[in-house]
Amino acid sequence: MDEDDEPVRRPRAAPRKRAAPAKQARLPVELPPPHLIRLPPTELLDPAPAAQPISRKEMLAVARLIERRCAEFNVEGQVTEFHPGPVVTTYEFRPNAGIKLSRITSLTDDLALALEAENVRVDRIPGRPTVGIEVPNRRRESITLREVVESQVFRTSGDLLTLGLGKNQGGDIHCAQLSKMPHLLIAGSTGSGKSVGLNAIIASVLFRARPDQVKFILIDPKMLELGVYAELPHLLVPVVTDMKLAGNALKWAVREMERRYRLLAACQVRHLDSYNKLCEREIDKIEAAITTIPAKDGERFEAKPLPYVVIIVDELADMLMTTGPDVVEAIARLAQKARAVGIHLVLATQRPSVDILIGAIKANFPARIAYRVASKIDSRTILDASGAERLLGSGDMLYRHPSSARLTRVHGAWLSETECLRVVQWLKSHARAEYDESILDDPPSEPGEMTGGGGGEDALYWDAVRIVVAAGHGSTSFLQRKMKLGYSRAARIVDQLEENGIVGPADGSKPRACLVGPEYLDRVRDMENER
Repeated sequence: MDEDDEPVRRPRAAPRKRAAPAKQARLPVELPPPHLIRLPPTELLDPAPAAQPISRKEMLAVARLIERRCAEFNVEGQVTEFHPGPVVTTYEFRPNAGIKLSRITSLTDDLALALEAENVRVDRIPGRPTVGIEVPNRRRESITLREVVESQVFRTSGDLLTLGLGKNQGGDIHCAQLSKMPHLLIAGSTGSGKSVGLNAIIASVLFRARPDQVKFILIDPKMLELGVYAELPHLLVPVVTDMKLAGNALKWAVREMERRYRLLAACQVRHLDSYNKLCEREIDKIEAAITTIPAKDGERFEAKPLPYVVIIVDELADMLMTTGPDVVEAIARLAQKARAVGIHLVLATQRPSVDILIGAIKANFPARIAYRVASKIDSRTILDASGAERLLGSGDMLYRHPSSARLTRVHGAWLSETECLRVVQWLKSHARAEYDESILDDPPSEPGEMTGGGGGEDALYWDAVRIVVAAGHGSTSFLQRKMKLGYSRAARIVDQLEENGIVGPADGSKPRACLVGPEYLDRVRDMENER
């Protein structure tokens, strides 16, 4: 065999026997307390198949082809190095003096055509005088979640909220800490791998944290993706599919955030971790501090450790279309303040448009993941940079960490539905879900809050009623145009109209139907005259 034909092999874990499907165990009569529950074994997951070596001869041929194609467009330079990875191989192209980076990036489509590749991505390599040209491998390596959770990087991480994302371009395991993000925004079109990535994120936490350490609130507007986690011991409430209840859950999280802040302030600690460590060492100090906290209606404090709370929304666009502005406000408040008290948000959407990812949300979610999207505009909306439109799908992602201005390309770990079921069934056989149904109850009314048609209406409420009745329909944008109002005020008026039975509930992007006719205004006028 010639030297050029020698395969370049990447180090990988030794192959293991395929795990046998886990049998569904019966629930014992008495289950151990949460703090004694074992973590699930990684044998519940499938091992990685053997990787196919990449031929050095093949990579040299691609390197020469890149040089020739660039030279045809007067972009002279040489490929100095190449780095094989599990999904793409990065070729370092060193342009001759005087050639701008923009001239090379403009050749991405021409390079993809010459290399017979689905997509080619070009990016500057920091700290080097070269440009990285990322070319898809003809034989894509399968990356499994088992590889990730058994890796040294994942096992030695001291963070309960360590997320096993997959492997980077060079084939190294890539993990992230949700507690340091501290919230995560995910976007990707259909078939991009977003749902699998969301399942891998949840499973990563399940392999690190017991039910008493981390709790989930899962919001699933599509009613399909997160149903596999029904009765998971880590759940605070059943999987939420009703968007009114989803709004209540987010408002509860805001109240819980404020409650935890009051508790931490009384204990003179700044972070949930510090409070939980104090519980282990000085429980008497916490009990004494609790007695100094002014009581509020229905509020209780106990001297015991508090779990992290991770709120996951599978389709943000669907939720925002069927809820009011108070939900956006709750998300913004949690994103701004909830980090210190251990409450974290993971929001996912397949519609990364500016009307969904509004400024109040984007500004408070510096950590973002973009799977393949449809256009440069969508990529800029989620990442503030182009590039996600050139990803390969099936888990290929660009990840932006809050501490870095650069994007990291990561190939997501695969987790099948069967594997997910094995993990959930194992956990259910060792612990029961303990729900707090009060989380989904309507929030308590604040003093002076509007009730019915009483004195809490907006000053322009009746003007809005007349406009809506005359038009036969109403919506927030409609009142904004007709009454020259801002979004928040118009949305509050629409909420009041719905509460008083003037308009019907939201129906996607359609205007709300007006439920009363002109005679309603006549009756109101007669009542006013009788007073």
